[in-house]
Amino acid sequence: MTPPEDADKTLGDVVAEVSEKASLLVREEIELAKAEVTTKVKTLGKGAAVGAAAGVFLIFAFVLFLEMLSWLWVDLFNFGAVWPGFLITMLLLTALAVAAGLLAKKWLSTGPPTPDMAIEEAKITRASLEGQKVERDQVERSLGRDRTARALDRDKSAGAPDRDRGAGVPDRDRGAGVPDRDRGAGEAF
Repeated sequence: MTPPEDADKTLGDVVAEVSEKASLLVREEIELAKAEVTTKVKTLGKGAAVGAAAGVFLIFAFVLFLEMLSWLWVDLFNFGAVWPGFLITMLLLTALAVAAGLLAKKWLSTGPPTPDMAIEEAKITRASLEGQKVERDQVERSLGRDRTARALDRDKSAGAPDRDRGAGVPDRDRGAGVPDRDRGAGEAF
């Protein structure tokens, strides 16, 4: 069986080839992403333009509807002039505008948007974590006391001198002139 032609390549050549192919792959992926985005942006642009045209047509249709409504009032109530029909339409639109304005004022007067539920959840989480911290501190203190007690027990069982001996007793009452075990022999009292 004969080895493939690539078997003669050195490790450096293989690494260079892999690096080159990886770089090519990344460049092609970027080009593909650009093409996709360009296509989507063109589609969105066309949709926005058609939507704007539909909005303009809708505005014109609404104006014609209001004109028709005004003439309808004239025909329904057999007004001798045209203006009462337009007056009724105008009053109807004014009433709708006032109602919409009052509703908008009500909704906007609630103040700036604040994530009240998220703030409450954060407060609850904080309190919970602080409670855990207190518990953890209590556990650490109790563990610290246990360790200290075990160390003292070990010292006593090993015959180590009691360091608390004479604690709170003034130096003159502890035997002046006698060197203390905790101090060097040459230290003055």
